[in-house]
Amino acid sequence: MATAKKYRLAQIVERFGGEVIGNPQTPVSQVAALEHARAQHISFLSHGKYRRQLAGTQAGAVILGKADSQLTQLPRIICDNPYLYFAKVSSLFNPPQVAVPGVHRTAVVERGALVPDSASVGAGAYIGRRVKLGKGVAIGAACCIGDGVEIGAASTLDARVTVYAGCRLGRRVVVHSGAVIGADGFGIAMEDGNWLKIPQIGGVSIGDDVEIGANTCIDRGTLEDTVIEDGVKLDNLIQIGHNVHVGAHTAIAGCTGIAGSTRIGKYCMIGGAANIVGHLDIADRVIIHAAAVVTKSIRKAGAYGGHPAEDSRSWAQHTAKVRNLDSLLERLRAIEQRLSTQEKKI
Repeated sequence: MATAKKYRLAQIVERFGGEVIGNPQTPVSQVAALEHARAQHISFLSHGKYRRQLAGTQAGAVILGKADSQLTQLPRIICDNPYLYFAKVSSLFNPPQVAVPGVHRTAVVERGALVPDSASVGAGAYIGRRVKLGKGVAIGAACCIGDGVEIGAASTLDARVTVYAGCRLGRRVVVHSGAVIGADGFGIAMEDGNWLKIPQIGGVSIGDDVEIGANTCIDRGTLEDTVIEDGVKLDNLIQIGHNVHVGAHTAIAGCTGIAGSTRIGKYCMIGGAANIVGHLDIADRVIIHAAAVVTKSIRKAGAYGGHPAEDSRSWAQHTAKVRNLDSLLERLRAIEQRLSTQEKKI
């Protein structure tokens, strides 16, 4: 990794806001965790359980919330949201690599594809007919872009991404290695004891500023498009079925499975390994805990968990009761034994 540019705390605050306590001329050149940071690093504290690490850190500076501003004598930036602030500082020190424009000599670009001079197409990539790439698009090695695909400006596809024919990706989309966009949805019908495949003639429509994790699969629609709106963030190994609609700025953690024709609202957060059955409606700003199984539509914002999923308060109460079942069973047995003894005496 190349040596990062040095910034003084005063320059960082000028860019991102906040307040400096201590020497505003303190230079830092990279971010690091509290326990591994050294003098050239800036670190952060966003959770109380790491306060012990703050006491022993060797960081040159730290980012703290207002409530923790007096926990150290190190030079520090005070802000409302240390984790968000840290993300911005990390992006400052670690900007994305800029791909070198040009088409590798081993890439195949079919006749009729529109590849601007500012685009980058890596070794062994395939660009189909009538493909339209926007300015500054980067297509990684061994990617396969099907006929008629459109990819918006400044989007990046890492190595071995597959985009099937007729799919559309917006601007500044990031797709990590192994992702598959636009494979057939799981549409089958039974006839005389055999499965008949239903042609999947829709596509996939992905908005701007979407990120799609490694080996995530987004199926094309049966008749209409599967839709991923602007700002959605998808982790690795997610399965999104045909005709699913994911609202803007929703974040979904790894290994989640979403069955076909479910609509998920805006600004939702879905934990890892959650399972959502098909043809449901999930309201805006719903939080679904990890490993929850959602079998019914969720009409109201809030947090939900369990199997099947229910609101978090009820889930916590029911879980507490289940944990007490052994003790309750022992008490019940003791009561039965006492009653049996009394009956024998009578």
